[in-house]
Amino acid sequence: MTDTRRRVKLYALNADRQWDDRGTGHVSSCYVERLKGTSLLVRAESDGTLLLESKIQPDTAYQKQQDTLIVWSEGDNFDLALSFQEKAGCDEIWEKICQVQGKDPSVEITQDIVEESEDERFDEMSDSVQPVELPACEMGRLEDISELVNSCLVSPARKDKLAAALESQHYIKKLLNIFHMCEDIENIEGLHHLYEIFKSIFILNKTALFETMFADDTIFDVVGCLEYDPSLPQPKKHREYLKELAKFREAIPIKNKDLLAKIHQTYRVQYIQDIVLPTPTVFEDNLLSTLTSFIFFNKVEIVKLIEEDDKFLTDLFKLLMDDKTPDLKRRDLVLFLKEFCNFSQNLQPQDKDAFYKTLVSLGVLPALEITLSIDDQKTKTASIDILTYIVEFSPSVVRDYTLQQANSTEEEQMLLNIVIEQMLRDQDPELGGAVQLMGVLRILLDPESMLASVNKSEKADFLNFFYKHSIQTLIAPLLENTTGDKPVKEDYHTVQLLGLVLELLSFCVEHHTYHIKTCILNKDLLRRILVLMRSTHTFLVLGALRFMRKIIALKDEYYNRYIIKGNLFAPVIDAFLRNNGRYNLLDSAILELFEFIKLEDIKSLCSHVVENYGKILEDVEYVQTFKALKTRYDQHQDKLKERERVSGSVGVAEAVVPSLLRARYRREARQPDDEEEMWFNDDDELDDDAPLDTPQPHAHHALDAIGKIVEKKVCLSTESVNGPSRVLLTTTAASKPTHTDVQVSTPTLLNKGLVDYDGDSDEEEESGGSTSAGTAEEREAKRPRLA
Repeated sequence: MTDTRRRVKLYALNADRQWDDRGTGHVSSCYVERLKGTSLLVRAESDGTLLLESKIQPDTAYQKQQDTLIVWSEGDNFDLALSFQEKAGCDEIWEKICQVQGKDPSVEITQDIVEESEDERFDEMSDSVQPVELPACEMGRLEDISELVNSCLVSPARKDKLAAALESQHYIKKLLNIFHMCEDIENIEGLHHLYEIFKSIFILNKTALFETMFADDTIFDVVGCLEYDPSLPQPKKHREYLKELAKFREAIPIKNKDLLAKIHQTYRVQYIQDIVLPTPTVFEDNLLSTLTSFIFFNKVEIVKLIEEDDKFLTDLFKLLMDDKTPDLKRRDLVLFLKEFCNFSQNLQPQDKDAFYKTLVSLGVLPALEITLSIDDQKTKTASIDILTYIVEFSPSVVRDYTLQQANSTEEEQMLLNIVIEQMLRDQDPELGGAVQLMGVLRILLDPESMLASVNKSEKADFLNFFYKHSIQTLIAPLLENTTGDKPVKEDYHTVQLLGLVLELLSFCVEHHTYHIKTCILNKDLLRRILVLMRSTHTFLVLGALRFMRKIIALKDEYYNRYIIKGNLFAPVIDAFLRNNGRYNLLDSAILELFEFIKLEDIKSLCSHVVENYGKILEDVEYVQTFKALKTRYDQHQDKLKERERVSGSVGVAEAVVPSLLRARYRREARQPDDEEEMWFNDDDELDDDAPLDTPQPHAHHALDAIGKIVEKKVCLSTESVNGPSRVLLTTTAASKPTHTDVQVSTPTLLNKGLVDYDGDSDEEEESGGSTSAGTAEEREAKRPRLA
């Protein structure tokens, strides 16, 4: 039997920072003569070929994760991982690695361990470490300098000492002078050493060194050093790009020199981090944290400097809203404003709130109404980004502005309608802008983000505004494309837009109960949407079906009656039949719809489906959904019939009770007793066609049974011989139930035999009338007919 303890999967990290599976095998550790050391070997499970042969280096950082994973890095940007099937196997290999490196197996990483106690006494340790002696900064000593710098990276204390030496001796500028000399004489080996030196200096992660390297007079030389990567056949041309191809456009002249210098520096440092420096390995993710912080604080400072310059922002918005501003100029203004908003994402929440309030007070939303409608794609895309930033942070700001337009702006010029129009007019084949604007609308329409207070109800006000002024704009293309039995336009661009509209309407059905219901019922919207079930695009068919499913999920009888009255299941059944039982998403979605109706026992829809489509669907046998619906329907019908029979019998019982008592007694639900059941189940019922004056067979038996029932109920409900009794009576389905507790003495009720059938009061009997008074024909005419 194969030993599963050593069974592993081998992974390697690719250039996209994703783990590639290199195969499954069994790992072992042994001495390899060729490598002159103990190595990890992985042989393939399938054919025994060698998947991995890796010498355990004494200075390589191995990391143990999640009890069954060992990760390490071999060379630059080549990370490996072993994922063990069992924890025991992982522990064995980990002990072997720690043994080679002389480490305690209880650690989780074999190198560069800095415990909390070490952090606390870090300063003391730094003082005890000898200062780093840097070699003379000469071209012939570059290799020695590179080795020294790399050797200092293994210890935090040594890194600090190295950084201090580099700073105190102004060593970076000396290295950059050597760089110029090497480049002039084309000393490629020296340039490669300088690349390694400056890459290591970045890993030192010291702000003081960054400030030196990123100064205006040194940053391009630093970028130049990083162009000569030894692993590349030809050096990169980063300096050429930054100096000649990357152009800085001043939308408005910036007079603040500090602000201008900070903008240039931030762009260049961001370029170094994203493009120039190599992709960090798993163990280097946090090594450049200070560089990230350097960029972060630069952006915050840029935002603060711009905010403090009131004239700058005022002039910007004035130009942005001026009709005479050329389109290219306006594009530059919008792009600058977009970057400004992007930098503001680094602000703290309270600062960000003040930032957006400043923009709103200066008129950013009226400006966006103009720029969103411009045909230039770059301007429009940047405007959408700006609006997204604002809405994601504070949707209430946009809602308040929109509500202020209710009585002062024409509908087509309202910001909300402009957003909808631009979503529907997006000409991008991928509909990138339309999708983004739909996200904006979804945030604005989300009740969860709407405020409510004593003096203000944002939810009610904004939803009233939307359904009064904007919903017709949103559904206009939907109504235009569903005028017939099938969609008018079927091109991919149109159906994609309709899909976005359906998604937004489905969201409204789920979150806006009253407003969207009124819209759907008044505009017969569901019928128009179900026309899309005839589309040749399956995703649009599914979108229409999803909309109906959202409605049915509400279990609202107003919606149910609307669906039944309009026979709106017909397009769904038609699509199901046209699908012809193919096992696909459409088939599953339709079946799930009817399964939901069955499980939730929505009686009205269940009856409608079975009565109208039962014959069509009874042949569907690969699922039991429709048979179960039919069974549920039959159960409903049986209950209705039983209820009608009970109502008919109770009607007779009611007829023999004095009208005075019938008007005052309480009706409560009860189960019929054995005698009632016998009478209800009697096969000899009255003939509906028989004349009223003809004596009905067994009628006297029915009256006798009723007398027994009434007597029995009264006796059972009597609390004591002399005490009061509570009589419980049930009215017929046609009569209005009255619920009244009546205290009745038992002898009085039992002494009354029969009462008049026309509702005559019992006072006539008590005043001398006789229950047998009148002719036989009159008595027979008063006798009730049993339903």
